[in-house]
Amino acid sequence: MQRLAAFIVLLIPGIGAAWGIKLMRDSFFGIRFGLFPWVWLQFLAGLALLIICIGFFAGFLLRRDQRKGKIPEDRFKRKKEGS
Repeated sequence: MQRLAAFIVLLIPGIGAAWGIKLMRDSFFGIRFGLFPWVWLQFLAGLALLIICIGFFAGFLLRRDQRKGKIPEDRFKRKKEGS
C-alpha cells in the first residue's frame, strides 16, 4: 500500500511535467491553448510547470534516499569558513 501511495504522489508531478512540455511545444509551433491570451505566456507557464514538477520529483527522491541512509545528511549543507 505504501508503494502505491508513493506511485500516486509521483504520478501527479509526472503528468504535470508532461503537460508543461506539451504547452511549450504547442507554443513553439504557434498553437494557442484557450487559457492563455498570448503564446509567449503559454510558453512561460509550461516552463514554470515543468521546473516545479521536476523539482518536486527530485526533492522527493532526495529525501527518500536520505531517510534510507544512501546519502549522508550533511552532504548538501554549507561548510563553515574556518574549516
